[in-house]
Amino acid sequence: MGAAIEDYGMIGDCESVALVGRDGSIDWLCWPRFDSAACFAALLGTPANGRWLLAPAAAIKSTSRKYRAHTLILETRFETADGAVTVIDFMPPRSGHSELVRIVRGDSGQVHMQMDLKLRFDYGLSVPWLTSIGESLLQAIVGPDLIVINGGHPCTQSDGTVTTDFTIRAGETVPFVIMHGPSHLPAPWPISASAALAQTERFWLDWVSQCEYRGPAADAVERSLIVLKALTYASTGGIVAAPTTSLPEEIGGERNWDYRYCWLRDATFTLLAFMNAGYRAEAVAWRDWLMRAVAGEAAQDQIMYGIAGERRLPEWEVAWLSGYEGSRPVRVGNAAVSQLQLDVYGEVADALHQARKMGMRDPEQSAALEREWIEHLEEIWMEPDEGIWEVRSGRQQFTHSKVMAWVAVDRAIKDFEQFNLPGPLDRWRALRAEIHAHVCEHGFNASVGTFVQSYGSTALDASLLLIPLLGFLPAADPRVVATIEAIERKLTVDGLVLRYDLEKSEDGLAGHEGTFILCSFWLVDCLIMLGRRDDAQRLFERLLSLRSDLGLLAEEYDPAARRQLGNFPQAFSHIGLVNSAVNLSRAIGTVTQRTDSEPGQVGA
Repeated sequence: MGAAIEDYGMIGDCESVALVGRDGSIDWLCWPRFDSAACFAALLGTPANGRWLLAPAAAIKSTSRKYRAHTLILETRFETADGAVTVIDFMPPRSGHSELVRIVRGDSGQVHMQMDLKLRFDYGLSVPWLTSIGESLLQAIVGPDLIVINGGHPCTQSDGTVTTDFTIRAGETVPFVIMHGPSHLPAPWPISASAALAQTERFWLDWVSQCEYRGPAADAVERSLIVLKALTYASTGGIVAAPTTSLPEEIGGERNWDYRYCWLRDATFTLLAFMNAGYRAEAVAWRDWLMRAVAGEAAQDQIMYGIAGERRLPEWEVAWLSGYEGSRPVRVGNAAVSQLQLDVYGEVADALHQARKMGMRDPEQSAALEREWIEHLEEIWMEPDEGIWEVRSGRQQFTHSKVMAWVAVDRAIKDFEQFNLPGPLDRWRALRAEIHAHVCEHGFNASVGTFVQSYGSTALDASLLLIPLLGFLPAADPRVVATIEAIERKLTVDGLVLRYDLEKSEDGLAGHEGTFILCSFWLVDCLIMLGRRDDAQRLFERLLSLRSDLGLLAEEYDPAARRQLGNFPQAFSHIGLVNSAVNLSRAIGTVTQRTDSEPGQVGA
């Protein structure tokens, strides 16, 4: 058994991310982009699939770690019988090539260190050709990729592996830098590790200084915003759902997906998280990415795209990787890209609505695009779809999907009315009323007294918590109250929310999964809207306690095993944390940057 998911720390340069284990091993890095093939893939295999270990050679008595205040600079401190040492890991913001820097700092006594660097491109398959190009300077090439390795201590290389060992004393530093570039161009010129450290620290301090949030759990909100910034592809503004693929929702199971892409359903929640904290530039960049990605015929739009708006994301299995703790298959790409998920129409319309409410300049094509989307939705909203959870067992009439179809029309009407945009408003108002009545008739099951996952079902679904948050019905509506309370009773484990009842809901996959962290934040928001602030506060604090010692959250949490599950760090989990914190601050009267919507309410 390897490291627990929460035992990894994240470093990144807003174009890619590396995961650093508590043991000093970097086990995951895709270069040069989030969605590139990994050159360190030990996370999903073994050290032979690529990793970079930098740690004491002798027995370690204790390990502690932290992020340098207000940054994404990771410091891991090792104590041995002979002394203490800190390894400082970071990726400088790019000014051309991408770099990964590790600085060993002697803190006390003397410590014998080992460095083992295995670069394995193509998800751990391809061994590079290594050559020496100077003192403590090596070059690794395979296909299109080139890595320059600059060691602060002489290194040796054999069979595609670079190693060294050295002793460091108190007050000394030894830097190691690896740099990526295209193999057909001149090699990147070595950089100063100390200068890069100062530059990286200044970048994050300047960025964090813009945060306007002053409510509860400010430190947790700040860390979550740093995570979201790190998951933003700087060149385009797209935000990946997570920087990893195939970290399992069930250990040993097959629920292993590639999350290194941008989902449209993240749009509204992401905009609100950034705007409520004062990060207008990031919100605008995400909105602009969204507009570019969906440009074209509405009938051809997808539920997700690549980080630059790419549409073809074919799914395939990496047969040579054994999977995290034996969880197979390891997948690259995501076949859900071809699914019909009606909720994305509502997410896009709500994102445009929120952007307009917040005073963002409206792109010229947005009104025309939105009209085409609503016209297309008029034709297809009655169709079954794969839904928010992207089931692979066939399409159903999901209640949440229909609610989101209503959201799409509702937000379009509000915007076209308020901003005097040309559109068939009378027809849209009739459509909005028709969808609302249809959901209330078929999505609510009188025999069980709640809204249900799909028409004719008796199963609950956590996505039903969005009904009041999106303004479809008031939180005080008896049907909504009954649904929230039923989810609390029947769809929680140790107080945390499952996505749905796996025994009642066929999703096309065997096995089980953990509680879904974002859904638990939705419950926090619903409790706020019901006036149950103490309950909301307790659940919020419980969710904060699930974070790793570095403040990071995966997609899910297993209360029985007390460990995080799923891809990591998960943008949606951190978005939920930020937005629930904002909602709590409004409920208790804490002044935050934005106060123009009801506590707990996402859209409306």
